[in-house]
Amino acid sequence: MLTKFETKSARVKGLSFHPKRPWILASLHNGVIQLWDYRMCTLIDKFDEHDGPVRGIDFHKQQPLFVSGGDDYKIKVWNYKLRRCLFTLLGHLDYIRTTFFHHEYPWLLSASDDQTIRIWNWQSRTCVCVLTGHNHYVMCAQFHPSEDLVVSASLDQTVRVWDISGLRKKNLSPGAVETEVRGITGVDLFGASDAVVKHVLEGHDRGVNWAAFHPSMPLIVSGADDRQVKIWRMNESKAWELDTCRGHYNNVSCAVFHPRQELILSNSEDKSIRVWDMSKRTGVQTFRRDHDRFWVLGAHPNLNLFAAGHDSGMLVFKLERERPAYAVYGNMLYYVKDRFLRQLDFNSSKDTAVMQLRSGSKFPVFSMSYNPAENAVLLCTRATNLENSTYDLYSIPRDSDSQNPDAPEGKRSSGLTAVWVARNRFAVLDRMHSLLIKNLKNEIVKKVQVPSCEEIFYAGTGSLLLRDADGVTLFDVQQKRSLATVKIAKVKYVVWSADTSHVALLAKHAIMICNRKLESLCNIHENIRVKSGAWDESGVFIYTTSNHIKYALTSGWRWKLRRPWMSGAAGSVWARLRCCRVTTRWWRCATREPRTLTSSPSCT
Repeated sequence: MLTKFETKSARVKGLSFHPKRPWILASLHNGVIQLWDYRMCTLIDKFDEHDGPVRGIDFHKQQPLFVSGGDDYKIKVWNYKLRRCLFTLLGHLDYIRTTFFHHEYPWLLSASDDQTIRIWNWQSRTCVCVLTGHNHYVMCAQFHPSEDLVVSASLDQTVRVWDISGLRKKNLSPGAVETEVRGITGVDLFGASDAVVKHVLEGHDRGVNWAAFHPSMPLIVSGADDRQVKIWRMNESKAWELDTCRGHYNNVSCAVFHPRQELILSNSEDKSIRVWDMSKRTGVQTFRRDHDRFWVLGAHPNLNLFAAGHDSGMLVFKLERERPAYAVYGNMLYYVKDRFLRQLDFNSSKDTAVMQLRSGSKFPVFSMSYNPAENAVLLCTRATNLENSTYDLYSIPRDSDSQNPDAPEGKRSSGLTAVWVARNRFAVLDRMHSLLIKNLKNEIVKKVQVPSCEEIFYAGTGSLLLRDADGVTLFDVQQKRSLATVKIAKVKYVVWSADTSHVALLAKHAIMICNRKLESLCNIHENIRVKSGAWDESGVFIYTTSNHIKYALTSGWRWKLRRPWMSGAAGSVWARLRCCRVTTRWWRCATREPRTLTSSPSCT
């Protein structure tokens, strides 16, 4: 799990991602609704009109609206631009568990402890249908993403699928008029119902807390107090249990399908989030907290982002790293994508596959080290359990068909990180955090005693940068001694200039620029996350944060670009940065007297 953002608050019972903006709504057990910018890590607004816990929350897909439902039996529709509640819908007789907008029609769906599910027209502000049939609290109800179906989960141990096509035809067909004869129960004068039960799914031994449709396949996932996650399949005539995922050891609070992969995410009162492989029905990953029970999960509709609400707040996270492993040499960029090593020529923009990679690892390639003299690469894979991390040594084929690239045999060994230190030598930080020097046959040449370190980085021929929790050390491998040390906590990336005269050390919220001897030239602090960086050939360091592209000079000046563009994916930033050049205006600024970074001027 890559945690992108975390909040501390009262218990979070409901979550909703905005479909386009970097926002998330969190409804709390204390009655407050919070609107967060998870990229900037800031609280944008608070809405506090409910009396008691707010469990249901959902953004509208197009309008500047969201809906909430709480223990005060009220459904409220809010306009976040106007920062106020527009109106309140009354009708439920007990706690409201979930509230959702329809993806197309002006409808709301609410599930309640009064054992009913209600569909509301939020434009006319009326209840257009009441779905009855459950004989215990209805814990969740959701619209199908594309069909006229609703799925509901109840403590009566059943999951129900409802056909609401009759409601759509009656309320949305041309010329249709709601008559006074037909009441809000959804039953007309002749007894025909607008919403009928299509399937009743029985299989859970205890109350069901959550049910959700698959975004594209005829599947349903459910989680229940029997500690099981069940997968159901349905067709026009019937529905049946496909399989059960077992592993949680307390009530399963929520379960959702991954929008783009064959995975299921579930969380539970056992203080864990689990990821399941849909095809194998086995657990892939488990993430635990020490003291917080989990209550709800949310998946972003477009991005690889998820959110989980727990007893003391919520967290926004990714399941896996999306930034590709890459290396730049001259005008060539080598990077890993879809089990291939690819090559991008900056001059011609030609992108070709040069080699097929060995399969067998379920983790993506974490980092790459390229050796131009031998045309070889080291590809490091970082496992969840660091002791299981490996690296592969490949010789890149000189001539390869880009349509059907070769798949050379690589040499795989265990190790946290592997980087080249000479033409025919590379260093490996092994699982015991000691340093091994190996040759091109992947044989150990010697072992080197180094200061305690967590990570190693390239630092030119015969040298390495060793990172520990507090700083970075320049280490001479031949002389087996430390040459210099700087204090900067938890460095994530190291970026060398083309002539290795300067190096930028990137941490989560800080950048330190040093010379070749690791003498600090300037320090930059950012309030939001530093993502990546690259050196311009003129000696300017260009770097990205979560929402800006900025540049800094080694003398200590820094600014935002006049017209920054947002990086579509974190891993593509470096490709764009190679195209940046220093403007005349930048150099005019550079000729002035240096100033401290805390008072850097704005060039916007």
